[in-house]
Formats: sequence, C-alpha cells, structure tokens
Amino acid sequence: MTAIKHALQRDIFTPNDERLLSIVNVCKAGKKKKNCFLCATVTTERPVQVKVVKVKKSDKGDFYKRQIAWALRDLAVVDAKDAIKENPEFDLHFEKIYKWVASSTAEKNAFISCIWKLNQRYLRKKIDFVNVSSQLLEELPKVTEESVPSGENQSVAGGDEEAVDEYQELNAREEQDIEIIMEGCEYAISNAEAFAERLSRELQVLDGANIQSIMASEKQVNILMKLLDEALQEVDQIEFKLSSYEEMLQSVKEQMDQISESNHLIHLSNTNNVKLLSEIEFLVNHMDLAKGHIKALQEGDLASSRGIEACTNAADALLQCMNVALRPGHDMLLAVKQQQQRFSDLREHFARRLASHLNNVFVQQGHDQSSTLAQHSIELTLPNHHPFHRDLLRYAKLMEWLKSTDYGKYEGLTKNYMDYLSRLYEREIKDFFEVAKIKMTGTTKESKKFATLPRKESAVKQETESLHGSSGKLTGSTSSLNKLSVQPSGNRRSQSSSLLDMGNMSTSDLDVADRTKFDKIFEQVLSELEPLCLAEQDFISKFFKLQQHQSMPGTVTEADDLDGGTSSKQHISGTPLPVSSEKDMIRQMMTKIFRCIEPELNNLIALGDKIDSFNSLYMLVKMSHHVWTAQNVDPASFLSTTLGNVLVTVKRNFDKCISNQIRQMEEVKISKKSKVGILPFVAEFEEFAGLAESIFKNAERRGDLDKAYTKLIRGVFVNVEKVANESQKTPRDVVMMENFHHIFATLSRLKISCLEAEKKEAKQKYTDHLQSYVIYSLGQPLEKLNHFFEGVEARVAQGIREEEVSYQLAFNKQELRKVIKEYPGKEVKKGLDNLYKKVDKHLCEEENLLQVVWHSMQDEFIRQYKHFEGLIARCYPGSGVTMEFTIQDILDYCSSIAQSH
Repeated sequence: MTAIKHALQRDIFTPNDERLLSIVNVCKAGKKKKNCFLCATVTTERPVQVKVVKVKKSDKGDFYKRQIAWALRDLAVVDAKDAIKENPEFDLHFEKIYKWVASSTAEKNAFISCIWKLNQRYLRKKIDFVNVSSQLLEELPKVTEESVPSGENQSVAGGDEEAVDEYQELNAREEQDIEIIMEGCEYAISNAEAFAERLSRELQVLDGANIQSIMASEKQVNILMKLLDEALQEVDQIEFKLSSYEEMLQSVKEQMDQISESNHLIHLSNTNNVKLLSEIEFLVNHMDLAKGHIKALQEGDLASSRGIEACTNAADALLQCMNVALRPGHDMLLAVKQQQQRFSDLREHFARRLASHLNNVFVQQGHDQSSTLAQHSIELTLPNHHPFHRDLLRYAKLMEWLKSTDYGKYEGLTKNYMDYLSRLYEREIKDFFEVAKIKMTGTTKESKKFATLPRKESAVKQETESLHGSSGKLTGSTSSLNKLSVQPSGNRRSQSSSLLDMGNMSTSDLDVADRTKFDKIFEQVLSELEPLCLAEQDFISKFFKLQQHQSMPGTVTEADDLDGGTSSKQHISGTPLPVSSEKDMIRQMMTKIFRCIEPELNNLIALGDKIDSFNSLYMLVKMSHHVWTAQNVDPASFLSTTLGNVLVTVKRNFDKCISNQIRQMEEVKISKKSKVGILPFVAEFEEFAGLAESIFKNAERRGDLDKAYTKLIRGVFVNVEKVANESQKTPRDVVMMENFHHIFATLSRLKISCLEAEKKEAKQKYTDHLQSYVIYSLGQPLEKLNHFFEGVEARVAQGIREEEVSYQLAFNKQELRKVIKEYPGKEVKKGLDNLYKKVDKHLCEEENLLQVVWHSMQDEFIRQYKHFEGLIARCYPGSGVTMEFTIQDILDYCSSIAQSH
C-alpha cells in the first residue's frame, strides 16, 4: 500500500501541486468491477482546497489515471454502516450517494478518520459522520497546522498511518559496541552460555550502580519533577490559548475564503463585461447606418449627379451592413433582428425607387430618340446613342448593387431595357435601310413602300416587278435567257451584256459607276451598323455589369462553313438558349435588341442581287472583311455571329451567280445564218474576271473567287467546244481558235495565278486549232503537182532509189514539166486571193486574227513549195526543171492580197 501511495503521489498529485494524505482501496458495492482508490488530498497553495479523488488503473497499462474529484465541502454525510461490528462498506454523500466496499476495515477506518480530521481543521463539523464509533472519533487528537508535515511522502500527524512494527537497522555506534564486547570474549561464539552469563553479571553490576546513582540524586530528581509539573502547566495554558486563537482564526479563515470566492466572481464579472462591450461595439460599428445614408436611400435625388453619388455611397454602406459576418449567437438578439429587418426594408424601398426611375429613363429615351429620326431619314446614317449611354452609365454602380441585392428587379430592368430599346432600334434601323434601298434603286419616296413588303416568295416577286417598272433599269424576266441565240457580230456586244448578270440588267444602265455606287452604299450600311452594335454591347457590359469573356480558340461560327450545302444557323427571332454565363446573357440581350438587323440585311442583299447579280461580288468582299474584323475582336459576339449568318446568304448568292452563269453557258444557242465569233459567255467571263480582280484585290476570301474561277473556266471550255461542234456557218476550228485566243489573251492580261494551267491549255488549243484551220483552208493549192509528188514518194517508199524515179514512165521529166506548166504565177495569185476572201468571211472583226491566220497560211504554202523543190532536186537531179514561180513571188502575192483588202 505504501508503494502505491508513493506512486500516486509522484505521478498524479505532485504535478497538480497536491499532497496525498490518505488512501483506501475500494470497489463499488453490488458490482464486480475493477478496484479503484479513494484519495484524500490537500493543495499546497492557499487557500487550501481539500478534495476526495477517485483514481483508477488504466486498462492499457500499469499506470494510474485520475478519474473524478469531489470538493470536501460538497461532502454532506459519511456513513460507516455499523459503529459496532467491523464492516468494510461505507457511503459518501456528495450530490448523490456513492456506495463503496473497502478492501479491509482498517483501511476504511483510517480513511474515515482522515476525513474527520480534515473536517475539523478546514470545515468545522460541516460533515455528518453516521454509524462511526464515537470512541474512534474521540481518541483522535486535534489536527494542528504545525502537525501536518510538508514532505510529499508524509501523512497527517496524530497516528493516521497504520501502526506497523518495522525492522530498524543498527547504527554505526551500536555495531562498534557489539564488536568491542565480542572481542573481549573470544569464546562468545563457541560458548554462548558463558558469554550470556557474563553479560548478565555485568548488567546486574550496572543496574546496581545506576540505582545507587539515582538514590544519590533523589533531591535533584524531585526538583526536576517539580519543574516538569510546572512545565506541563505552562503547556496546558499555551494549548488553551492556541485553541482559543485557532477558534478565532477559523472564523477569519472562513471570511477570507468567502472574500476569495467573491473576488473570483468579481473578476469573472469584469471579464464578461469586457467581452460584452466588445460584442456591442462590433455590432454598433458594423451594423449602424448613418442617418445621411438612410435619407439618401429614402429620398435621394436619382436625377442629379450629386444625388446619384450620394445614393451610390449609401447603397454600398447598406450592402456592407447587410453582409457583415455575424458571430455565433448574434442572430438570436432582438436588436440585431430588428436592424436586419430595417435594412431589408430600406433595400426593398430603394430597389423599387431605383427600378422605377430607370424604367422612366428608358421610356424617355425612346421618346427623345424618336424625335431625331426625321433628320436622319434623308441621310444614310444612324442616330448616335452615346449621350444616352453616357447618362445611364452614371447608374452603373447602382445596377451592380441591385444585381447583388435584388436579382429579380435587376432581371426586370434588363427585360424592360430590351423591350424599349428593341422597339427604338427597330424603327431606326428600318428607316436606315429604307434610305439605303432608295439610294440603291433610285426610286422615289412614293415607291419606298415596295421595299418594305414582307420578304416572302410571292412578295419578293411582286417587289421585283414593281422595281422593274418604276426604276426604268430592270428589264424582262430571266426566262428570256433560255431563248437567246447567237446574233451577228454587230449585235454581239449588246447580247453579251444582256447575259452579264442574272438580274437581266443592260450594260448601258448598270455601268461601273452604278456598281461603285452600290459598293459605297453597302459599305456605308455596314460601317454604320458595326459601331452601333459595338457601342451598345460595350454599354450593356458596363451598365449591367456583365463580363465579356474572350472566346476559346476553335469557336466555330456559321461564316466558317460557307461551302456547306445546308446552313444550321439559329434564327435571331427564336427563343434564346438558357443563360449559361454572362457572355451568353450579353449575346441574348443583343439578339433581342437588334433582332431586325439580320432580316433587314438579308432583304438589302436580296435587293442588291436583283439589281445586279455581280453585286454579290462586292457584298462578299465587304461582308467578309467586316466578319473578319468582328471575329478578331470577339468570335462569339453578337456582331460576329450576325454578320457571319448574313455572310452565309451572300456566299450563297455568289455561288448562285456562278451556277447561273454556267447554266446560261449551257443554254446558249447559235444562229445558223450568221458567223459565231466571240461567244457571249466568253466575253462575260472576261468582264466578270476583270471586275472580280478589281473587287477582290487584297480581299480576305480570295479562295472563294479562285473556286469560282475554276468552275467558270471549265464551263467556258466545255461550252466553247459544244458550240463549235454545233456551228454550221462558221468552221469548228475558227470558233475554237478565236474563243480560245480571246480566253488566253484575257488570262494573260489579268495574270490570275490559280488559272495558269488553264491559260496554258487555252494557248495550246488556240495554236492547235489555228494550225488545223490553216491546213484545212489552204488545202492543196497545187493539187495536181501534189498528187504527182505523192506518187514519187510512194515509189521511193517501195524501194526505188530517188535518182531512178525519173526513169519511171508515169514520173519522167516530161510528165513533171507538164504538171508544172498548169500552175503559172497568175493562177497561184488568183487562188490565194479567193482563199483570203474565204478566210475573211469566217473570222470576226473583234478578235482581229485575219492577218495572223493569213501569215500562217503564207508560211504553210512556202513550206509546201520548199518540199516540192526538195523532191525535184533529189529525184530529178540535173534536169533543170523548176517551178513557174518563186518563194519571193509567193511573198509578193500574199502581201499584195492583204494590202488590197
């Protein structure tokens, strides 16, 4: 038990500044559980606190742990169960009754006696001891403060420890005396009895000497006894005084304990007050709205700049107060709830005021802007909305506040803004496009109604017919193209011009100036729309506090798929997709506000295409440039998407123009009574290529034109050959030669890089058909001579040597001279003159190939002449036979004939 007590003192109580006074090994009554220890302890610091501590051995090791502690002043009753019989059971009454069974009655009694002593010293009989032997309590001496040892291994004085006889070792002096005695009696070890008798005798002698000494000093003893009696009396008096002092100090101790507890409570109260003050200051500093801010929110002027600034500051302050991070428990305070309700009411009131005011501003803007439409009706310009945007941007911070506090009203304002502005922009844009249509068509103001008809198929047809009649520039329907035939060369240019465009416009009416005018008008339309949309989008982003995120690389718009057969574009007037981001919201707002732009642009494009199909070239270049510019800014923006959708329509019109030209080539029919000359679609290709090169110079979409060139030139090649095969009046080689020469000249002049292969092919076809025509037309001018030498060549081919041919009867020198005499110079000149007239009838004046063809015939005739002379020299050597005319005569004949015509 002593070892356990020392271990508990060292491991548990010394670290807590406590001293262990008594210990008892117990277990709970009626339950079979592990044993534990009840310990009586006092603190080493004043005021002294007395506790009863329950200590239990840990389940995970051999160490002990402190389980529970009770203050001794909370102990009401100690019940020993039986005051007469030995009983190890006892009860301790704290806030509830704890029943214990001690391991032995002695340990129980020792623990109860220690509790009684501590009660006497510190509590003065505040504890009731029931069923405890009165004899046990009476025999216990009073515990004084001096009797309590200060060492951690000492217990309460007065015999509270067990009376156990312990073995005591001999000290050094006693050991020395024993050794001296044993040295004087060497036989002590061998004869113990003799040694004992000697010791007995010496002891008797010593006792007798002591008695004699005492008897001699009896008087001194009496005096000593008297002094001892007096000392005992003084001790009794001192003990009596100490007892009285202790009783007096006991009351002082109780008062000091009360004062100590009172001081503790006062300190706790002060600490709580400081914390409470800190919480109140936090709430006041963070949830108090200035009166000026409240007045601004309730009555602030939202029309003036100063009032807007005051309202903005007040709204920000209100938002800070409402968003303050409350500490735990603040939301349960009535004042906090009332303040939050007040803030909510202020927010609702100001949000209603702000929404109502901005709605009125939107409505007023619509009325004010409508009054300025008249001055723009005669000019191709759109009204400037910058002043309106500038005025509204003063409310941008308030809109941000409204977005974060009342999103419902924010959405309502957004919807109202879109409704009012969409109607305003629709009026402005429609009037703007009407002016553009008037300037394009040259119609009067009264005929403007035709341009505003619904763009349905039947209405478009009616509009086209009306425009044909009113402008004086539009001619018959496109069906007449199918009946065109090749006319004489004098009417060829007018007929070629009629095929120039699909809208059946004549070249006299639609010259370069008209197309340049259309190009400028279309560019002006796009240039006015682009800044208008960008300014409105920038304003929406700033005013409604929406971020314009850059699109990720790889964003596909419909303009990127212009060559596809079917467009999957989303209709602008359709229901917008669900908003997935602020960027989508900007696009949806722009789509609703400018919902009329795409239909109006499509109508304008359709009108331009009807006026002149070649206008699609201008529109494709301009629209591509503007789409490219818009995509560089933001590929997913409304402007980029809308222009991309319109670019799809323009590209379709361009492709349709190319397809119709190819179709017209296939439908061309030639006249049987007149020569063909340069075909209309060849001239049309020349004009188309020249116009396209001037339009597409440095254009972004050059690839589209190159594809169109390839389609057109293939169609031209195929249909030139087709017409040449069908020609009856003009030889096939002439048709091919003249038209391919014209194509080659055109391609050489324009230097179109993608048609280099076609240019070489055209040159080859021209050269081949020129040679074929020369040979065909020249025929055999010396026919009999030619037949004669063919026979000579046949003999040589059979194996006869050339110098032996003259010995053949049919090919002798006489026969040769006879044939040569039939072709004198006069007959040769006459034949060449007839040939020149024949060639002149076949060739057209526009291409001016007569001299080229005549020079080629001259060269071919000279080549035949030299061939004949060579045969004569080889087969008839030394015969002296020559032609009736010379090469110089041939040159003179040809030159003379050419000059005479």
